[in-house]
Amino acid sequence: MRNYRGPALAAFLCAFAPIVIDLQANSALHLSQILEPDAFRSTGRVEPGIILCLGDSLTAGHGLDKSQAYPALLQQKVDRAGWNFQVINAGLSGETTAGGLRRVDWFLKRKIDVLILALGGNDALRGISPNTTENNLDEILTRGKSKYPNIRIIVAGMLVPPNWGTDYFTKFRAIFSKLAKKHKAQLIPFLLEGVGGHPELNFPDGIHPTAEGHQIVAENVWKALRPLLISMP
Repeated sequence: MRNYRGPALAAFLCAFAPIVIDLQANSALHLSQILEPDAFRSTGRVEPGIILCLGDSLTAGHGLDKSQAYPALLQQKVDRAGWNFQVINAGLSGETTAGGLRRVDWFLKRKIDVLILALGGNDALRGISPNTTENNLDEILTRGKSKYPNIRIIVAGMLVPPNWGTDYFTKFRAIFSKLAKKHKAQLIPFLLEGVGGHPELNFPDGIHPTAEGHQIVAENVWKALRPLLISMP
């Protein structure tokens, strides 16, 4: 994983700033009407399975049309593979893990097949204790598994600047791998791998990924999502 230091790191971590834009936790984006089946097999489902992307502004796609955010790009990949799944963008700018915990029960009213959890950065920005962040994320995952025992989970890791203190940095970084192991989830070590700290892949504010940046984020997530979908009945 690339080590980011100084102003560039501080800039991309501001992506988690509480800029309230709009709630995009509504219907998924089906962008392809014509499927392009590849070597993957169809699930044969009558009703589409649900892939829920629960996150903050990085998931919401701040500054972009919804069709350019990584959840919509995942939908394109799913459709091209010929799988019957609907990707729901439940990203909300400024969202914390506590906010995600408050919202998750509403989404769990409908059966969720795959949960992609991408929260935590705003907690770090606000200096929230890593123990609190871990407990909130743990409870989100626990509720999902309790409601739907066969749910598949992907945990997206976040980073904080090392100059925020070694103790905080170490504890925060460990949260995501620890929870992935506990809940037998797929781990994305760093959601913004290949994007964070690259000015050409972020808007002029140095905060939010551009459409090109979201293409890379979508690939990061797809590497974890694709094996799960292949293994599902």
